[in-house]
Amino acid sequence: MIRFVVQRLLQAIPVLWGVITLIFVLFQIIPGDPARMVMGQRADSASLEMIRADLGTNLPVGIRYLKYLNDLSPVSYHNSVSPNSPWYLDASLYAPFVQLIKCPGNGVLVLKYPYLRRSYQSRNDVSLMIRKTLPNTIVLATVAILFASLLGIFLGLLASMKKDSFFDRLIVFFTALGISLPSFFAAVLIGWLFAFVLGDLTGLNLTGNLFEISDTGDGVKLVLKNIILPALTLGIRPLSVIVQMMRGAMTEVMAEDYIRTARAKGLSQFRILMVHAFRNALNPVITSVSGWFASMLAGVVFVEYIFGWKGLGNLLVEALNNYDLPVVMGVVLTIASLFVLINILTDLAYMWADPRIRLKQS
Repeated sequence: MIRFVVQRLLQAIPVLWGVITLIFVLFQIIPGDPARMVMGQRADSASLEMIRADLGTNLPVGIRYLKYLNDLSPVSYHNSVSPNSPWYLDASLYAPFVQLIKCPGNGVLVLKYPYLRRSYQSRNDVSLMIRKTLPNTIVLATVAILFASLLGIFLGLLASMKKDSFFDRLIVFFTALGISLPSFFAAVLIGWLFAFVLGDLTGLNLTGNLFEISDTGDGVKLVLKNIILPALTLGIRPLSVIVQMMRGAMTEVMAEDYIRTARAKGLSQFRILMVHAFRNALNPVITSVSGWFASMLAGVVFVEYIFGWKGLGNLLVEALNNYDLPVVMGVVLTIASLFVLINILTDLAYMWADPRIRLKQS
């Protein structure tokens, strides 16, 4: 098991490198100047050059790319003497670090945390900005996928037990409608319906966060109702997919020979469903749940922006509007890393659900 996890982590390195390279190249192709975004359009050339030197955008593209990879790498090369070198070891930026090896020409190899740099606009540490917003996104995605998974599995089981009935056809119709509904349109529709039209009845807000400053001056308070609309919006499409996959998987499993054997032995319908059929039907559902949870972290951008949810998606939109490469790179890398982690956990869940997969891995 440990060897399997290590192998998957090593396989993730080229994936993350590809993500870094793609985002970096896109920011070189897209027209724009971070220095002008910071100083404004009427800034003089001397001020712009100062800002470019401070941001490091005055260096050649190849040096900027290698320097960014060097900053992200846990083991990186630095110049320990010359402050004018792009590879200078600034203790205030890379601390804490451990010096590993001295290299020729005042160079050193150090062990450190990946450095995501500072925002072009706010000059805040990108790692700190992500740590503040990531929990909000994970909470939102977790609530949405739990809602979609539990209700989807339940409705899928009912639909498979009442196959070709009116209830089954109704479930198929609404799930097909839910799959075809884009998240950004669903967010506008649900926000308009439940926050404006039915706002007096529901008491729900169009925008809001999980924690808000109290109007009475009592500090920060937990506002659980603010998560209802964004979680519902995020959960509609995975709910529809999970219902259909659970219905199809259970229908297929119930036609297997060992189910007929279980019926011939006189086992109850509940025992056949829950002990013999349900676990074997879970594999495609696990794939769907894990895939949708990972895609939620990427597709949460529009939903967070529309509902004013202070998560990674909202942070990413603001960074794109401001041409803020370090923040964009940090958010995308965080999402990509979560994709890798979720895929590994999915494979482990496969091993639990299907002993045959466990035997192949061993």
